[in-house]
Amino acid sequence: MFYFFEIVAALSAVALALSRNVFYGALLLIVCLLALAGIYVLAFAEFIAVTQILIYAGGILVVIIFGIMLTTKISEKPLAVEHTYLLSGILAAGGCFGLLIYVLSKEYFLTTGVQQLPSSPVNGIQTIGVSMFSKYVLPFEVAGILLLISLVGASVVASTIKSKKE
Repeated sequence: MFYFFEIVAALSAVALALSRNVFYGALLLIVCLLALAGIYVLAFAEFIAVTQILIYAGGILVVIIFGIMLTTKISEKPLAVEHTYLLSGILAAGGCFGLLIYVLSKEYFLTTGVQQLPSSPVNGIQTIGVSMFSKYVLPFEVAGILLLISLVGASVVASTIKSKKE
């Protein structure tokens, strides 16, 4: 399953980089993010997987697709991306990949034996939830209010209702 999700994420990322249509690029980004969430589930990081799906795939990309569709409707022509800097992009990506390989080759990974599981399993999601709604309740509420204000502001900017001149 890990290799399946890995291949899906890699192929969708490559297709995203080569896509000329912005809407298809956003859909490919959703596929890539969902494949990454599958990898997180396989790595026993359920909270990060759910966060990945809810926040990125469920929230941010829906807003991006809404913006693309609204922009396309206003301009009456589909959005297309021109790949004018293809060679420099390939060189930059190759340099970043080489740097990543160099750093990972210098890292020591424990490959012998199986790690011991803790004697009493700790529920990380419960710990995060309790601390979020007790110790960090003020930043949580401030973030919610800021998101609400930005949603109202975006809907005002995107509205097509024009004020009448008096």
